[in-house]
Amino acid sequence: MTTRGAEMLREELQQLKSEDRPRIIAAIADAREHGDLKENAEYHAAREQQGFCEGRIQEIEAKLSNAQIIDVTKVPNQGKVIFGATVTLYNTATDKEVTYRIVGDDEADIKQNLISVNSPISRALIGKQIDDVARVNTPNGEVEYEVVSVDYR
Repeated sequence: MTTRGAEMLREELQQLKSEDRPRIIAAIADAREHGDLKENAEYHAAREQQGFCEGRIQEIEAKLSNAQIIDVTKVPNQGKVIFGATVTLYNTATDKEVTYRIVGDDEADIKQNLISVNSPISRALIGKQIDDVARVNTPNGEVEYEVVSVDYR
């Protein structure tokens, strides 16, 4: 994962531990004061929230402990598409340019032009250099992209 992705996970983990967990514990304690727990919807809802929160905490901690964090800014830019690179592409069929950043699965967000390293377009681009053509198989057929620029920021 990229350094930005790791930082985002650390921020989420901090929020879960310092804000969400105490709020849920307080909600459980408040719901217990209402009496009979068998028919106490607030208590059951808070316990369910607690389960989701604790599960997400464990998931994030596991990802961070197993992740290989790559700071692409420390890699000398040789114009080659690698994990973490920002790539500007020219679609030969539509004459349009698009810019993507290749990131880990957890960071991917197509609305922000962050594509997963495991996506078909990333797999076609990895290893390419400026002016190379990458062919990507899509549901609508093969699309050709020419690599216009590669940035390691």
